Amino acid sequence: MPHLVLALGTAALTAAGSAWYLPALADLRAGDDRPHSTRTAAAACLTWWGSVALAAPLLLTPAPWRLPLAVAGAGAVVGGHLRLKAVRQRRAERREARRRWSLLLPGRPPVEEPRRVRPSRLLLGCLGVAALTGLIALLLMAGGPATARLAVMAGGTLLLASLFLLVATRTADHAALRPVRRTPDGGGR
Repeated sequence: MPHLVLALGTAALTAAGSAWYLPALADLRAGDDRPHSTRTAAAACLTWWGSVALAAPLLLTPAPWRLPLAVAGAGAVVGGHLRLKAVRQRRAERREARRRWSLLLPGRPPVEEPRRVRPSRLLLGCLGVAALTGLIALLLMAGGPATARLAVMAGGTLLLASLFLLVATRTADHAALRPVRRTPDGGGR
């Protein structure tokens, strides 16, 4: 595939990603009005999309494939690190908020937060999707008859969609589907 087609596709993908990076930019610009974890997560989002945006013009140069891949890979690693840091910060912020509320309202049990996605399941699902995507890419680059490559592409797409749906349904928050029980003081649980 020519570099120009990949560069245009990457630029289009980056433009479409504005649904994620513009709110992240607003979170960063808000400064101390947002929690530290939100700003760190926004920095991770901007790092990911920035690395993709940097790879697009590199695809237009006669540089080897390794250069845009290295830029995108470095952005993915740094963004992943920032995102994990944001998760740790968010947990610490929640612990601190629970502690403060327990000091304000002694004797009342802390409000249970809805279950969240287990990071280990999400990580395994993402690694599975990435490994399957890499395998499909290797099989498609190996060459061979066009019908075999189309079959690999169609089967791989079906497997990727199935894996994605499996991960999404396994990690969904089912707590919202439970009925709310009212307590004698009128509050819900």
